[in-house]
Amino acid sequence: MTKALILAAGKGERLRPLTNNIPKSLVHLIGKPLIERQTSILKKAGISKIHIATGYLSNQIKLLGYEVSVNQNYEKTNMVESMFSAIEFFKKEEEDLLISYGDIIYEYENLNKILSCEDEISTMIDLNWKSLWTLRMKKPLKDAETLVLDQNKFIINIGKKTNNYNLIQGQYTGLIKIRADKIKEVINFYYALDKKKTYFGKKLEKLYMTDFLQLLIESGQKIKAVLVKSGWLEVDTLNDLNLYENLHKNDKLKQFYKI
Repeated sequence: MTKALILAAGKGERLRPLTNNIPKSLVHLIGKPLIERQTSILKKAGISKIHIATGYLSNQIKLLGYEVSVNQNYEKTNMVESMFSAIEFFKKEEEDLLISYGDIIYEYENLNKILSCEDEISTMIDLNWKSLWTLRMKKPLKDAETLVLDQNKFIINIGKKTNNYNLIQGQYTGLIKIRADKIKEVINFYYALDKKKTYFGKKLEKLYMTDFLQLLIESGQKIKAVLVKSGWLEVDTLNDLNLYENLHKNDKLKQFYKI
């Protein structure tokens, strides 16, 4: 069994003015809110326990009827802090924990791939990222991050900036699964981190999820890359949104994501 935690606390400033009065996860893509597209796929896969970590305009997300937690410091913190604001939801080791960013959507087949992975920690990695990134931005390397795998498809390096395409063997998608029997260890690892120290130049509360994954890797934790070729989208900017809408109108979105 698996339960899902959706991280949807941020303000989504790069989607303004759409996010002036609604949370980023409620922005519509091709007629439906992002959060609805995501939860419908989760339910199709049999996941009924869905929790949303909120922050910005949290009351609007509460109206959806899901269990929620609130990152009260969402303006000054990042994804990892939002995740642990929901610790009461996932601290029991009863089910595997699926963690998803609130600004992504993914196909049922891709979700099933990561749900079927039996490794302790796994994350969905897109091998076809460059074809999408080239459409999303003029300089893909400005946004893309390192992703280096060993011969067994475990991640060695993730989340760093680079000017070398050889250090990007795929792109992290924002979808992670932690096996039930590993959850307590991940929690203990997080709380053992020194709040006075900086990690990769950041305070603990400012860590990106990729930073946290890299810290786990450096501690000896193996993280498996579940490899996919497209079948997901990230909606980070107005340009992303307009691009996907236009691709859909011209029947070209299906090469990246099937609605």
